[in-house]
Amino acid sequence: MPAAGAGRRFGSAKQYARLGQRTVLELSLREFLDDEQCAGGSLVLAVDDPQRAQLQRDLPPKMALVDGGTERAHSVCNGLRALEARASADDWVLVHDAARPILSRADLAQLLRHGACDSVGALLAIPVADTIKRAQPQPQPAAADALARCEATLPREALWLAQTPQMFRYAPLRSALEQAIALGRKPTDEAQAMEWQGQAALLVASHDQNIKVTTRADLMLAEAILAQRAQAQRAAR
Repeated sequence: MPAAGAGRRFGSAKQYARLGQRTVLELSLREFLDDEQCAGGSLVLAVDDPQRAQLQRDLPPKMALVDGGTERAHSVCNGLRALEARASADDWVLVHDAARPILSRADLAQLLRHGACDSVGALLAIPVADTIKRAQPQPQPAAADALARCEATLPREALWLAQTPQMFRYAPLRSALEQAIALGRKPTDEAQAMEWQGQAALLVASHDQNIKVTTRADLMLAEAILAQRAQAQRAAR
């Protein structure tokens, strides 16, 4: 169930930027549309998305086009509600960012294999390799060009960078998100909403690059990674 963002830092709708012969969105959808295990899904878009009519014509029947909301949780909830007629309570659902176009088939397979054996669910993530600093509190409101000062160094051994897809059963995920919304809480991902229900998801290490396209530099990096993968595939033949 990919969710497409507004692309403010990108300067335009990043999901429609070109990566070779396809858009970021097309590549983000590819692994799911090609997977026979995917019975259906929702593509969540902003109400005023300029490509809405074209996508409505191009999407396969198993994909529903759904209006996004004000926050991520609202958008994902809308996507889940659109699946109500076809999804049972225990069905697995995967939530994926439309701005992650180079998810590898191997990483997706790893997530599905480990997630299906877990009682809660799972998400792709990367162990933190860099030293993490916590900044001193800034005066509010801070100046746009204000510099932060280190307050502390955090131990990184237990820290991971969350990615998508994130995989949970349909009913528990929908309930967790709806309860968060009702309480005015804003989970930054689906795993956090589940954590608030006392449910700890399994962290599945992502071995391939699964970057999120947020800036033009990210787009260039994604192009380079795709080119490298294509070269490796040709060499393996």
